[in-house]
Amino acid sequence: MALIVHKYGGTSMGSTDRIKNVARRVAKWHDAGHRIVVVPSAMSGETNRLIGLAKEIQAQPDPRELDMIASTGEQVSVGLLSMALQAIGKKAVAYAGWQVAIKTDSAYTKARIQSIDNDKVNRDLDDGKIVIITGFQGVDDEDNITTLGRGGSDTSAVAIAAAMKADECLIFTDVDGVYTTDPRVVSEARRLKAITFEEMLELASLGSKVLQTRSVEFAGNYRVPTRVLSSLTDPMLDIEEEANSGTLISFEEDTHMEQAVISGIAFNRDEAKITVLGVPDRPGVAYHILGPVADANIEVDMIIQNQSVDGKTDFTFTVPRNDFQPALDVLNGTKDQLGAASITGDAKVSKISVVGVGMRSHVGVASKMFRTLSEEGINIMMISTSEIKISVLIDEKYMELAVRALHKAFELEKA
Repeated sequence: MALIVHKYGGTSMGSTDRIKNVARRVAKWHDAGHRIVVVPSAMSGETNRLIGLAKEIQAQPDPRELDMIASTGEQVSVGLLSMALQAIGKKAVAYAGWQVAIKTDSAYTKARIQSIDNDKVNRDLDDGKIVIITGFQGVDDEDNITTLGRGGSDTSAVAIAAAMKADECLIFTDVDGVYTTDPRVVSEARRLKAITFEEMLELASLGSKVLQTRSVEFAGNYRVPTRVLSSLTDPMLDIEEEANSGTLISFEEDTHMEQAVISGIAFNRDEAKITVLGVPDRPGVAYHILGPVADANIEVDMIIQNQSVDGKTDFTFTVPRNDFQPALDVLNGTKDQLGAASITGDAKVSKISVVGVGMRSHVGVASKMFRTLSEEGINIMMISTSEIKISVLIDEKYMELAVRALHKAFELEKA
């Protein structure tokens, strides 16, 4: 008898009919003899509606009260799903995060899970019940309700699976797995049967929207086998077929086959490039440029510092596009202190990344990537690398062309 955690997204919980389908699917797994914990999101659009209401009252809502409001969407979901299971003859019980309890820090709207008390849940499972727990939320040491940030239900589900030493965490979504790239950009994109946590973490952090980055990090740290699969199939689909569908996110040593050189291509339109020209090349220049940017809570990604010429250097970095103007404002405010000649920027850039653990044992990935882009007439503005990733910054208008060309060059359409 396996302990399985199911997570269902907002689309899966989007109406009472869909909630009834979720109940039928969950009951099927329970009938097969498994101990089942379910972590559902709020109904699609509900969290946005609640936040919108808060902003009608306060333009900048108080974070504590905003969490109090935003957390109610998941409470509705767990109650409705418990009722739907009871209506088809199943024993089910719903809990809010504070009732379990899922303990977090006090960083409202972006809290991090610290511990989970699973005694109550285990007692219910021993009693034959299906346990349904709110995603996205917890409670701090002062008993204040906290939320984990957008997409936090993924993290809740994986954290609960880790705390309870579940055999597998199934993330049911409106897609049927993880693809080599976005099928909307490359029609030949192929669903991956398996991918390593390292690769999934890179893809998630680089723009793939299948899973929240923190949930992948949590799953990898606590070695929770995680599967991404579709909730839009027939809820009575054969359980063996369903259990082997989607994409399994696991560990490199768990796969008994030669790793592909490249597993996937990620891309991110949400990029902007800033260059500080002609700054004195002296110790601390990077800190003096990026320190004020960090103090403004702006995240920096790719960084290049040119070689010094006549004691001057150029310093280029990228930020999220929404932070482009605030970052420019910060730098223009420190321009005289920096001794910079000028500050320029470009908000119409995109980042393309090729990802694969096979890079560790294969050479020539970078040269193939650069040659492919060159043949398409695409100029590379910046490059960054890690052990299993190469990222380049290019003009936004060439993004889709670059993704299609690289997908073909690395033959990702082939199994």
